[in-house]
Amino acid sequence: MQLPTFERFYGVDFSGAKKAGDTIWVAEVVPTAAAPGYALTALNSLTALCGTPDRTAAHRHLVERVLASDRALWGFDFPFGLPVELFPPGTPWADQFAFLGEWGDEAYACGLECVRRATALFDRKHVRRTTDTEAKAPFDSFHYRIIYQTFFGMRDVVDPLRQAPGTAVLPFQYRKLRTARRVVVECCPSSVLKRVGAPHQNYKQPLGGPLTRKRRLTRHAILDWLTGVVVVAPRFRRVMMRNPGGDAFDAVIAAVGAAHAVQAADHHAVARHPRYRREGHLYV
Repeated sequence: MQLPTFERFYGVDFSGAKKAGDTIWVAEVVPTAAAPGYALTALNSLTALCGTPDRTAAHRHLVERVLASDRALWGFDFPFGLPVELFPPGTPWADQFAFLGEWGDEAYACGLECVRRATALFDRKHVRRTTDTEAKAPFDSFHYRIIYQTFFGMRDVVDPLRQAPGTAVLPFQYRKLRTARRVVVECCPSSVLKRVGAPHQNYKQPLGGPLTRKRRLTRHAILDWLTGVVVVAPRFRRVMMRNPGGDAFDAVIAAVGAAHAVQAADHHAVARHPRYRREGHLYV
């Protein structure tokens, strides 16, 4: 299965908050001839890129940036699907967007409906996708801490991208790879850090203020790993260390994690998997 020749790798730490642009960060990484093989060339909040933190405008701008890219791989940090158990047997992935469309902007209410279905079926509130278990993702895709990302990410970003010519959203659209100018995948920074044995906790400090000693040391440990796989210029190190929520870190991790995973994956096996093609696959 032939992938495009990628000239740019993007990582997106996503948010479904009302002021999403402030906490969505986009990293751009390019391949280099010299070791370690990649270099970080851009790192910005979406507010800085589009001029507003407003969720609707920010998400629209993000879609436009993806569609304007060429020979690009995009790794997004939000779930692209919900567990198959929440729907009638055999329900295709495309039908999940109709389900999301029934809820207006009420992401939390949509999450409660997912909890209701899970409880009715399994007598427990949460069900993980197969890929969530395999990749050791921290939450299921409709957990209350994730549902806003899942809901708005699928509805506002993935839905228009999956319908766009020249864009392949994997693992659902392998048939579009032959003519794809860009590929979009799901990546989880926490799962990437677990895979490589780097610290995956205690580096975020969303309330701001001077970093605690533990968080400062953890960030330096993650940077030690990152600089072994991508050149990070001093100005980007400063941005990453000063960004309180760790969103800048996660964007870079998503970029390099997706770059490695997509190019190393057994795409024939992923495409044939009976669950991945209906609920998603984490490329980590």
